[in-house]
Amino acid sequence: MASIDELKAERVKKAEELDSLKDAGFGAYPAGSQYTKTIKTFLEDFNVDDKTENILVGRVMTIRKFGALAFAKIFDGTESVQVVFVDPRKEEVEGESNKDTSFKSMRSNQYLDRFVDMGDFIQVTGINYITKKGENSLLVSDVKMLSKALLPLPDKHAGLQDEEEKMRKRYLDILLSDDKRELFYKKAKFWQVVRSALDEKGFLEVETPTIEVTTGGAEARPFKTYHNDYDMEVYMRICIGELWQKRLMAAGFPRTYEIGRAYRNEGSSPEHLQEFTNCEMYMSYADYKDGMKLARELYIRIAQEVFGTTAFVMKGHSFDLAHEWPEIDYATEVKKQTGIDIWSATDEEMKNKLTELNVVYDGENRERLTDTLWKYCRKNISGPAFLVNHPLLISPLAKPNPDGKTAQQFQPIIAGSEVGRGYTELNDPRIQRANFEQQQKLLDAGDEEAMMPDFEFVEMLEHGMPPTCGFALGDRLFAFLAGLPIRETQLFPLVKPKDENVKHDNKKKTKVVNIILNKEAQLEKWQTLNTVGHLSAEFAGKVSKGTDLFFTDTIDTKDHTKINLNIQHAIVIKQVEATKDIFTLMEKAKENNIEVYAFTREMLNTTNDKKVIEQTKEKNFRDIEFLGVLIFGEKEMIDNLTERCELYK
Repeated sequence: MASIDELKAERVKKAEELDSLKDAGFGAYPAGSQYTKTIKTFLEDFNVDDKTENILVGRVMTIRKFGALAFAKIFDGTESVQVVFVDPRKEEVEGESNKDTSFKSMRSNQYLDRFVDMGDFIQVTGINYITKKGENSLLVSDVKMLSKALLPLPDKHAGLQDEEEKMRKRYLDILLSDDKRELFYKKAKFWQVVRSALDEKGFLEVETPTIEVTTGGAEARPFKTYHNDYDMEVYMRICIGELWQKRLMAAGFPRTYEIGRAYRNEGSSPEHLQEFTNCEMYMSYADYKDGMKLARELYIRIAQEVFGTTAFVMKGHSFDLAHEWPEIDYATEVKKQTGIDIWSATDEEMKNKLTELNVVYDGENRERLTDTLWKYCRKNISGPAFLVNHPLLISPLAKPNPDGKTAQQFQPIIAGSEVGRGYTELNDPRIQRANFEQQQKLLDAGDEEAMMPDFEFVEMLEHGMPPTCGFALGDRLFAFLAGLPIRETQLFPLVKPKDENVKHDNKKKTKVVNIILNKEAQLEKWQTLNTVGHLSAEFAGKVSKGTDLFFTDTIDTKDHTKINLNIQHAIVIKQVEATKDIFTLMEKAKENNIEVYAFTREMLNTTNDKKVIEQTKEKNFRDIEFLGVLIFGEKEMIDNLTERCELYK
C-alpha cells in the first residue's frame, strides 16, 4: 500500500499536468464554476425522459470502475448523486445503445482515469440516466476539475479514529458523517427558533462588549488580555452582557436579548467549555415568575421545532418538557437528600458531609460549600423542574424574597443538570453595593470565581432601573437535548495544536514542574527525600523518551551567546496543610489538563510493585494517603493552581 507521501506526490503530479493544459481549458484550480441545479434539486426534479442537459458540481466521495464503465458519487453539501462515465469508444452502456446520448465531448472517461481521485471537486455535465439497479444518476458527457485534492480522504466507513484528530480535522469528521452535518443544521435551527420566539415577543436584539474592565454578571474565572492602546489589563466577558443589558433597561428599551460567545478560563467537562454561545434576555416590568413562564414556553418550542419531540431519555433520566414543571425549594431539597440544613449547619458540618459523600469541593467559604452540596443533589433530579429560593449568598445580582434570605431566582433542571438561569433583577442600589462589597471580600480571600464588583453599574442603579426579569440559556441546553457532550456540539472546539504548529512565546509557553508535599503526612527527612526523588524520577522517565517538555527561555550575551534561563525555576518544591488539599489540587489539575504524578504511603512502604497494586485496589480514592504529587504545565497555570501552597523549607 502506498504511503501518504507517495499518494500526495502522485496527486501533485496530476495537478501540475492539469496546470500545464490551462490554455486548453484545463487547470487544477480554476477560478470559477457553473451548475444548473444543486444535487438535491436534480434528484427531486428527476425525470428519465427529460433529456435536458444538467451541470452538477461536488466532491468525489467514491469511484468504482468496471471495464468500460466508471461510477462516482459526488456530494455538493445538499445531497449525493451517482454520476456514470462511459468509454466513448464502446457502443453500449450497460447493454443499452449509446448512440443517442449526444455527447458534447468524447473525453469524460479518459479524463476520469487520468486526473480524478477521491476527494477532488469536479463539475460534470450530462443527462438523466437510470442504472440497471434502478438508481437515478447523471450520465456524464463532460467533466472539469474544480479543485484538486492533494491528500486522500479517510476511509468512509472507518473515518477518523483518534478523538483529538477528529476535532483537529473537523472538516473531514463532518464531511464523512451525515449525522454530524445534521447535528449542526439542528444547532442552527436551535438559535433560529430562539431568535424568532424572542422577536415575536417584542425583544430587541443588541450587541454588548466582549472585552471588559470588570467581568460582571456571573461567577467564573475570566481570560485576561491586554489593551495596548489604553495600556491596561482587560478581560474577555464571562456572560452575554448582563450588566450592559440592564443598563439598556434604564435607557428605555423595554426588552432586549443578545446571542453571542462567552469565555470562562476554567475546566472542561461534558457540560462545560471555555468558549461557548449563550443567549441572555431581559424584560422590564416583569419578575422571575414571568421568566419561568417564558422559559417553559421557549423550551417546549425548541424541542418541538428542532428535535420533533418533547420527550427525551438521557443520562439515566427520562422527562417530557410538555409536562408540568414543579418548583423545587433549594434548601428543602438539599436537606432531603443530604440531611444538611443549609440555614443552620456549620461550615465544618458541610465539609464533613461533602467528604462523607466523596465530593471534592473547591474553596472553603460558605458560598462554595452550599453550592457544592446543591450540585451533588441536582444529579438525582430528572425534571423538568424549576429550582427556586436560592440562598442570597450565591445570588448577588438577584432581588431578595420577602423572607430576606432567599432570592427570586429560578433554574430549569433536566436530567440532573441546570440548563438555564433567571431571576428578578436586583435594582436596589443599596443592596447591590453591599453584595458587591461582599464579593470583593471573597476575591481578596482567594476565591477566583467570585464576581468582580462593578460600581459604575451601581451608579446606574442609583439613577433608576425598572423592575426587570433576566434569563439565559445556551449551548448546554442544545447539547443536552441532542444527548451529546457540549464539546461535540461545537463546530471547532479548541484543541491543543501539534508541536510543529505552535509558535513559541517565551513568556507564555514557559513550562514548570512543581512538587507539592503533604504536611499532614508528617514525613521524616529521608521520607521527604524519597518522595521527591521518586516523583522526579517518574517525571524524568518521560523526559528520557525524547519529548520536548520545556520551551527554554534564552537571553543573549554581548557576544551573542544564548543562555538558557528557565531551568532555574523548572522544579519548585511546595507543601500543603492536609491530604484534602492534595485532592483539591489533583482535581483542579485534571480539569485543566495538567499532568499529575503521585506518590502514596503504599509506594513508600514497599518497593514491591505487586504489593502496591494490591494494597491500592483495596482502598477508595479518598482513602489514599498521598505523600506528594508532581504537576507539570505552563508556568502561569501552575502558578495560579499552587498560589496558596507555601514553599517547602
